[in-house]
Amino acid sequence: MTGAGLRRRHLAAARRIVVKIGSSLLAPGGRGVRRDRVRALCTQVANLRRRRREVVLVSSGAIATGRGLLGVARRPASVAERQALAAVGQPELMRAWAEGFRGFRVPVAQVLLTRDDLTTARRRAHARRALAALLAHGVVPVVNENDIVAVEEIRMGDNDLLSAHVARFVDADALVILSDVDGLYDGPPRAGAARVDIVRRVTPTVRGWAGRGPGSAVGSGGMRTKLDAAARATREGVPVVIARGTDRNILTRVMAGDSVGTLFLPS
Repeated sequence: MTGAGLRRRHLAAARRIVVKIGSSLLAPGGRGVRRDRVRALCTQVANLRRRRREVVLVSSGAIATGRGLLGVARRPASVAERQALAAVGQPELMRAWAEGFRGFRVPVAQVLLTRDDLTTARRRAHARRALAALLAHGVVPVVNENDIVAVEEIRMGDNDLLSAHVARFVDADALVILSDVDGLYDGPPRAGAARVDIVRRVTPTVRGWAGRGPGSAVGSGGMRTKLDAAARATREGVPVVIARGTDRNILTRVMAGDSVGTLFLPS
């Protein structure tokens, strides 16, 4: 099957979609929420919902938003400072999502999770039922890690990985990771590398393409964590796309099966 055929098969028919949005998209430079970007994503989600698709958002950006509100120049190193910034930024982040969806009459819900909520059987069952109820009521859940209480010992660690867990958690048909890059490259882009269209399995060679660089100045992840998320989700049978969230109508194009970003095929 051609790349176009694989994309149509795995994406165009997906009914329940998890979309992860990185901090570098929502609050670039730690200067506060870019409401124009939130509105653009809300428009695309609303269009998907008109086609009877369900969407769960995994939204980073609480710490970066808090930095903008409090005028903190750099992402702090201490856990307590990051927790404080998340506490300040999370309400503003949710306000942006609620305002973005209001014009479409789409209700949103804040869902804050820790690793225990996904790995402890009783808590997992409660959270899963709550998410199912929200979707049944036509609500868009906006999921984030509960940074206020998630100290290092109980952290999921990164929202890329959280999104993979959530995709399995809600029985998603696809996971879309929106970032500030337009997919995985087979080497350094500045050295003439090409974007990889389809990845059939996350092998050591594929991981090597991600390099060893850190994530952005506002987020905690990078391409390595996205590959970890893709490997986990595809092992559970969920196709994954990594794409650039600032490209015009990117979510709509991904779910239509267009050749954008990098598609990771499910095992």
